[in-house]
Amino acid sequence: MPGSIPVPESGARDDVSEICRLKYRYLRTLDTKQWDEFADTMVAEATATYSEYLQFESREAFIAFMRNTLGPHVITEHRCDHPEIDIDGDTATGTWYLADTVLIPEHNMLLRGAAFYSDRYIRCDDGRWRISHTGYERTYEVVLSLSDLPSLRLTSSRWGLIARDSGLESVEREPEAG
Repeated sequence: MPGSIPVPESGARDDVSEICRLKYRYLRTLDTKQWDEFADTMVAEATATYSEYLQFESREAFIAFMRNTLGPHVITEHRCDHPEIDIDGDTATGTWYLADTVLIPEHNMLLRGAAFYSDRYIRCDDGRWRISHTGYERTYEVVLSLSDLPSLRLTSSRWGLIARDSGLESVEREPEAG
């Protein structure tokens, strides 16, 4: 029927489901800063492109950057939905809608944004799907000064940052390993 959406076969549906779980694990481990598990979502030779100026040619370089810029002093929330995933044997492509929030207390900054991720996946020898390339193109990004939000209070954080009358303070606490 013209204009109909093809329904993937059962095996392809299973692959799509596994790729969705992979992307969700990528986001969870990014936000919880579980860097070893985050690394396991990608092949060693994975690449990443976030702009003309922010490109990585290996998983190691990408993770080093994320670890440096999104350490425990930065609170993040990344959400992806509306996946469009196409399977071709042991490779796949995916487009995802991203909405993210980044809170950087030491810079008095809150970032909100949206983007479309473009990912490539490969089925590895162990049978698991992993990311071979990831990146996104922003649809928008806004940055707010926390000073412009005087009623904003961070009342809980996995990394022990909490609000005091004098501003955000760190509470000595390491998050539990997940």
